[in-house]
Amino acid sequence: MRDFPSCFGENAVQIPDSSSSSGNKTAQNLVTCAYQCRFRGRSCVITVTWSKNLMGQGLSVGIDDSSNQCLCKVDVKPWLFSKRKGSKSLDVESSNIDIYWDLSSAKFGSGPEPLEGFYLAIVCDKQMILLLGDMRKEAFKKTNATQVPSTAVFIAKREHVYGKKVFYAKAKFSENGPVHDLMIECDTFSTNDPCLIVRVDTKNVMQVKRLRWKFRGNHTILIDGLPVEVFWDVHNWLFSTSPGSAVFMFRTSLSAEKIWASQPLCDPSVLHWSASQRIRDSQSQQLGFSLILYAWKQE
Repeated sequence: MRDFPSCFGENAVQIPDSSSSSGNKTAQNLVTCAYQCRFRGRSCVITVTWSKNLMGQGLSVGIDDSSNQCLCKVDVKPWLFSKRKGSKSLDVESSNIDIYWDLSSAKFGSGPEPLEGFYLAIVCDKQMILLLGDMRKEAFKKTNATQVPSTAVFIAKREHVYGKKVFYAKAKFSENGPVHDLMIECDTFSTNDPCLIVRVDTKNVMQVKRLRWKFRGNHTILIDGLPVEVFWDVHNWLFSTSPGSAVFMFRTSLSAEKIWASQPLCDPSVLHWSASQRIRDSQSQQLGFSLILYAWKQE
């Protein structure tokens, strides 16, 4: 499998706020999620990318094994009035992998990810590997898969967010926990001593003063009673001569620090996070959830 962040590349969703400029409204929006699953008794990572541009909606599914080898990849090109419903069959290591989707009745918000009225099902040898969406009954009927719930675990999500000094995202840090509103605020334009503030559901949970001296760091906060490690790198906001993004990572697993610390943070594109590393970590401790945000400032 490609390294986790680089497999996202530009695959991120633009989450506009009130300060967003009109110049980004026509940009392509993408959001990519990763799930740890079982394939023929082995661990694998499935990445699902939802996209939206002027040509319409799009979908991409990749399945990689624990040694970073791509087992298969399917791209459903953007559609306007077609391809909202279909399937693909693949032969992988003497097994049949079938990917089914039905978004003909899907409802979308401001982003490219469907909210309800859809299903995406991945089946191997009549076993449901991954099932997304609320149309579960329709999915099992269409796929003829055995009525055994998928054991897939949602492990990570990556987004790009845009704003002048306030950046928004949503995240769920436990399987049965609520969805939280995350807000990152940092004014680097109108002050000589910028301060970084992180809020969860409007509540201040972290504040970093003297940011020019503490432009990289980490801090632990509590969300739903769980320790969540927050890592930040705002070097490009403060010192770069060309437009660049800050990087934030919210991670429930204690292994985040060694993964983060082993990589150069000045360039988000080289923040490698391989599937094999993620799976090895999950074998020694409870699997956690990660949210990586690339925050781009607009003038």
